[in-house]
Amino acid sequence: MFEDFVVNFFHGYAYQPGMVYLAVVMLMLASAVGLPLPEELTLVSAGFLAYIGLNPQLFPPPTPDAAVVNVHVLAVVSFIAVVGSDFLIFTIGRVYGTRVLESKFFRRFIDDKRKARIQSLTAKYGLWAVGLFRFMPGIRFPGHIACGAVGIAPSKFLAVDMFVALISVPTQIYLVAFYGREILAVLQEVKIVIGSGILIFLLYYFGRRTIHWYREKSRIKAETKKLLDQSPL
Repeated sequence: MFEDFVVNFFHGYAYQPGMVYLAVVMLMLASAVGLPLPEELTLVSAGFLAYIGLNPQLFPPPTPDAAVVNVHVLAVVSFIAVVGSDFLIFTIGRVYGTRVLESKFFRRFIDDKRKARIQSLTAKYGLWAVGLFRFMPGIRFPGHIACGAVGIAPSKFLAVDMFVALISVPTQIYLVAFYGREILAVLQEVKIVIGSGILIFLLYYFGRRTIHWYREKSRIKAETKKLLDQSPL
């Protein structure tokens, strides 16, 4: 059921490669500038499109000559989109310097605690903080701006960012593209586990709230009764 839903959702897009490549670029850019669009979600979704394109016997194309999402092209486009987006944010920090870190716009994405964490990581790991920021939700965007603002050389930033992206980005694309069915089975199991966990949490949360409400109501009732018993009237 879950597998059918995922396949049916992605099936039509697998035969619109141009739109898919453009969407990957736009979503990677949106993720880089701090919008809540996880890079991993984009890569996994794109990987499923490549998986469908690699298996026409399982997912028949609308026409025999229909173009499909090519896994190799997709991997290259995704890699360039990720590195290009990161470098764009880095350049903004490099051009505008520490003024960006103090601007109202920047403070919308980061509080003083996160800012201190970025400064701590940059001071501790130096250039390698560039790679760390890629895997830290909520830190990637301000972290890359900070890398530009503190004066890291563009060539060094690109070298580290490309190295880390080369390991993580194509890997996700190829894994999902070649092992899509197995991954769907794992996601089905994970979905059940997560769903069960959420249900247990909700039962625990509302159970505690109900017990607390009942005890508070009983306490108020007992105190009210005590005051009435003590009243001279």
